[in-house]
Amino acid sequence: MKRFGNLNVCSLLLTLSMLCFIARSQLRTDFYSPSCPNVFKIVRREVQRAMMNEMRIAASLLRLQFHDCFVNGCDGSIFLDGDDSEKLAFPNRNSARGFEVVDTIKSAVESACSGIVSCADILTIATRDSVLLSGGPNWKVLLGRRDGMVANQSGANSNLAGPTETIQSILTKFASVGLNLTDVVSLSGAHTIGSSRCGVFNTRFFNFSGSGAPDSRIEDSMLSDIQNTCPTDGDGNKTVPLDRNSVDLFDNQYYKNLLNGQGLFASDQSLATGNETLTATTRTIVELYSNQNQRFLDDFVKSMIKMANISPLTGTDGEIRKNCRTVNS
Repeated sequence: MKRFGNLNVCSLLLTLSMLCFIARSQLRTDFYSPSCPNVFKIVRREVQRAMMNEMRIAASLLRLQFHDCFVNGCDGSIFLDGDDSEKLAFPNRNSARGFEVVDTIKSAVESACSGIVSCADILTIATRDSVLLSGGPNWKVLLGRRDGMVANQSGANSNLAGPTETIQSILTKFASVGLNLTDVVSLSGAHTIGSSRCGVFNTRFFNFSGSGAPDSRIEDSMLSDIQNTCPTDGDGNKTVPLDRNSVDLFDNQYYKNLLNGQGLFASDQSLATGNETLTATTRTIVELYSNQNQRFLDDFVKSMIKMANISPLTGTDGEIRKNCRTVNS
């Protein structure tokens, strides 16, 4: 009987794996070729306009896809408004941004081909374009996702990795959606662009983990700069670049920074230095990426494609929202 039960469990896991594979196999690079052939041009145009207005928006769009895919899968649920929205979850409140840009892109796409392209796919294309237009790699995006019908605020609170978490904690969250330790390190490289609010990280530069002293791993000049820019009694909404040496360029400088003690977040710095068991493994990957920019870019693309394929809604599941902020009537 025990063996029979185990067989049932194995059969269930196999069935779930097959269903996941079937869903992913329905995504195609040419999904909109007959129904909305200009979707790529439209999205690229609007992302370019947004970046000309503010370069930081590239990182914001990239972050939106991370925070969407780790909650309910890549279903556009992060865009939904309401008291129970993912936007109001702790990791996103007063932090996630770029929603108005997605609204603009969606409106332009709807004008060209109404009711065809999902908000989830628009974000996937816009994310790729944000990386490319920041000097990063290009890749073919798989499309055919549909939009979810509900937000998951509690999932956003529990599933999204934070700037103070350990590598093991982050790996656990990544592994739960099918990503591994290499994905953790390569996708962390998204921090080569963008910025963060002082209030998110400044205690690390004054009172790390309640020690009453800064994190000893911080390089001296960076410590002085951040203490002057982000004093404890200062404006917590003031922003600082995540990559102090290559602010808006998508490259491997982020990993060089980590080896020099210039990671802004404790979670980033732990990939290169610290007493965590996993740091020895992640540091090897950090060193590799710091020396081989193309290897980082190649691995980043592979990991982004994997992440964008987390539990997509396809076929008749979900819907194609007319407005990314609300489900259809």
